[in-house]
Amino acid sequence: MIQLTREAIDYHSISEAVRDPHHGAVVLFLGTVRDLTGEDRTLRLEYEAYEPMAKKKLQEILTQVQQQWPGAKVAIVHRLGVLDVGEVSVAVAVSTPHRAEAFAACRYVMEAIKADVPIWKKDINPEGKEQWVHPEEKTGSPATTAGSLQ
Repeated sequence: MIQLTREAIDYHSISEAVRDPHHGAVVLFLGTVRDLTGEDRTLRLEYEAYEPMAKKKLQEILTQVQQQWPGAKVAIVHRLGVLDVGEVSVAVAVSTPHRAEAFAACRYVMEAIKADVPIWKKDINPEGKEQWVHPEEKTGSPATTAGSLQ
Protein backbone atom coordinates (compact mmCIF):
# COMPACT_ATOMS: atom_id res chain seq x y z
CA MET A 1 0.00 0.00 0.00
CA ILE A 2 1.41 3.34 -1.10
CA GLN A 3 -0.53 6.56 -0.86
CA LEU A 4 -0.03 10.31 -1.07
CA THR A 5 -3.01 12.10 0.45
CA ARG A 6 -4.30 15.51 1.42
CA GLU A 7 -6.63 13.95 4.00
CA ALA A 8 -5.88 13.02 7.61
CA ILE A 9 -4.05 9.70 7.85
CA ASP A 10 -6.07 6.85 9.34
CA TYR A 11 -3.19 4.98 10.92
CA HIS A 12 -5.42 2.24 12.34
CA SER A 13 -6.38 1.15 8.81
CA ILE A 14 -2.73 1.31 7.75
CA SER A 15 -1.64 -1.05 10.52
CA GLU A 16 -4.57 -3.34 9.68
CA ALA A 17 -3.48 -3.39 6.01
CA VAL A 18 -0.22 -5.14 6.90
CA ARG A 19 -1.60 -7.67 9.38
CA ASP A 20 -0.88 -11.29 8.55
CA PRO A 21 -1.67 -14.40 10.58
CA HIS A 22 1.89 -15.64 9.99
CA HIS A 23 3.44 -12.43 11.32
CA GLY A 24 4.00 -11.85 15.01
CA ALA A 25 5.12 -8.23 14.73
CA VAL A 26 3.53 -5.05 13.40
CA VAL A 27 5.55 -1.85 13.72
CA LEU A 28 3.79 1.46 13.10
CA PHE A 29 5.77 4.68 12.76
CA LEU A 30 3.99 8.04 12.80
CA GLY A 31 5.82 11.22 11.90
CA THR A 32 4.09 14.28 13.34
CA VAL A 33 4.46 18.02 12.92
CA ARG A 34 6.35 19.38 15.92
CA ASP A 35 6.22 22.94 17.18
CA LEU A 36 9.88 23.72 16.52
CA THR A 37 12.12 23.65 13.46
CA GLY A 38 15.59 23.93 14.90
CA GLU A 39 15.14 26.65 17.50
CA ASP A 40 12.36 28.48 15.62
CA ARG A 41 8.66 28.10 16.43
CA THR A 42 6.52 26.37 13.85
CA LEU A 43 2.88 27.22 13.24
CA ARG A 44 2.35 24.71 10.44
CA LEU A 45 4.12 22.86 7.63
CA GLU A 46 3.21 22.66 3.98
CA TYR A 47 4.23 19.51 2.10
CA GLU A 48 4.60 19.41 -1.67
CA ALA A 49 5.64 16.56 -3.94
CA TYR A 50 6.37 15.74 -7.52
CA GLU A 51 3.69 13.09 -7.23
CA PRO A 52 4.49 10.76 -10.18
CA MET A 53 8.15 10.51 -9.14
CA ALA A 54 7.30 10.31 -5.42
CA LYS A 55 5.00 7.34 -6.06
CA LYS A 56 7.65 5.67 -8.22
CA LYS A 57 10.30 6.12 -5.51
CA LEU A 58 7.93 4.85 -2.81
CA GLN A 59 7.26 1.75 -4.93
CA GLU A 60 11.02 1.22 -5.29
CA ILE A 61 11.38 1.42 -1.49
CA LEU A 62 8.58 -1.10 -1.06
CA THR A 63 10.30 -3.45 -3.52
CA GLN A 64 13.65 -3.05 -1.72
CA VAL A 65 12.04 -3.94 1.61
CA GLN A 66 10.40 -7.00 0.14
CA GLN A 67 13.74 -8.11 -1.30
CA GLN A 68 15.63 -7.58 1.96
CA TRP A 69 12.86 -8.93 4.23
CA PRO A 70 10.97 -11.50 2.11
CA GLY A 71 7.33 -11.78 3.09
CA ALA A 72 7.26 -8.40 4.86
CA LYS A 73 4.09 -6.42 4.37
CA VAL A 74 4.48 -2.65 4.10
CA ALA A 75 2.13 0.33 3.99
CA ILE A 76 3.35 3.89 3.40
CA VAL A 77 1.12 6.98 3.51
CA HIS A 78 2.44 10.55 3.29
CA ARG A 79 0.40 13.72 3.69
CA LEU A 80 0.60 16.62 1.29
CA GLY A 81 -0.74 20.12 1.79
CA VAL A 82 -0.94 22.21 4.96
CA LEU A 83 -0.56 20.45 8.33
CA ASP A 84 -0.84 21.97 11.78
CA VAL A 85 1.35 21.12 14.76
CA GLY A 86 0.49 17.66 16.06
CA GLU A 87 -0.91 16.30 12.80
CA VAL A 88 0.48 13.07 11.33
CA SER A 89 2.55 13.78 8.22
CA VAL A 90 3.72 10.24 7.43
CA ALA A 91 2.74 6.75 8.51
CA VAL A 92 4.69 3.57 7.85
CA ALA A 93 3.47 0.15 8.93
CA VAL A 94 5.49 -3.04 8.53
CA SER A 95 4.67 -6.58 9.55
CA THR A 96 7.09 -9.52 9.66
CA PRO A 97 7.24 -12.80 11.55
CA HIS A 98 9.53 -11.29 14.23
CA ARG A 99 10.00 -7.84 15.81
CA ALA A 100 13.67 -7.26 14.92
CA GLU A 101 12.94 -7.49 11.21
CA ALA A 102 9.82 -5.32 11.51
CA PHE A 103 11.69 -2.56 13.35
CA ALA A 104 14.63 -2.69 10.91
CA ALA A 105 12.38 -2.65 7.85
CA CYS A 106 10.31 0.25 9.20
CA ARG A 107 13.42 2.29 9.90
CA TYR A 108 14.76 1.44 6.44
CA VAL A 109 11.56 2.78 4.89
CA MET A 110 11.74 6.08 6.79
CA GLU A 111 15.43 6.62 6.03
CA ALA A 112 14.80 5.88 2.34
CA ILE A 113 11.83 8.29 2.22
CA LYS A 114 13.98 11.07 3.68
CA ALA A 115 16.87 10.29 1.30
CA ASP A 116 15.13 9.50 -1.98
CA VAL A 117 11.51 10.64 -2.26
CA PRO A 118 10.83 14.08 -3.81
CA ILE A 119 8.62 15.46 -1.03
CA TRP A 120 9.47 18.92 0.30
CA LYS A 121 8.24 20.84 3.32
CA LYS A 122 7.85 24.53 3.95
CA ASP A 123 7.90 25.77 7.54
CA ILE A 124 5.54 28.62 8.40
CA ASN A 125 6.18 30.34 11.73
CA PRO A 126 3.67 32.31 13.87
CA GLU A 127 4.94 35.61 12.41
CA GLY A 128 4.14 34.41 8.88
CA LYS A 129 7.75 33.84 7.83
CA GLU A 130 8.05 30.91 5.42
CA GLN A 131 11.14 28.85 4.68
CA TRP A 132 11.78 25.62 2.86
CA VAL A 133 13.27 23.08 5.25
CA HIS A 134 16.07 20.99 3.83
CA PRO A 135 16.61 17.41 5.00
CA GLU A 136 19.30 16.87 7.56
CA GLU A 137 22.78 15.88 6.45
CA LYS A 138 22.79 12.29 5.25
CA THR A 139 24.85 10.01 7.46
CA GLY A 140 24.77 6.99 5.20
CA SER A 141 22.51 4.98 2.97
CA PRO A 142 19.11 3.84 4.25
CA ALA A 143 20.49 0.31 4.42
CA THR A 144 23.43 1.23 6.64
CA THR A 145 21.38 3.59 8.80
CA ALA A 146 18.60 1.05 9.31
CA GLY A 147 21.16 -1.66 9.98
CA SER A 148 22.72 0.33 12.81
CA LEU A 149 19.91 -0.78 15.11
CA GLN A 150 20.09 -4.47 14.32
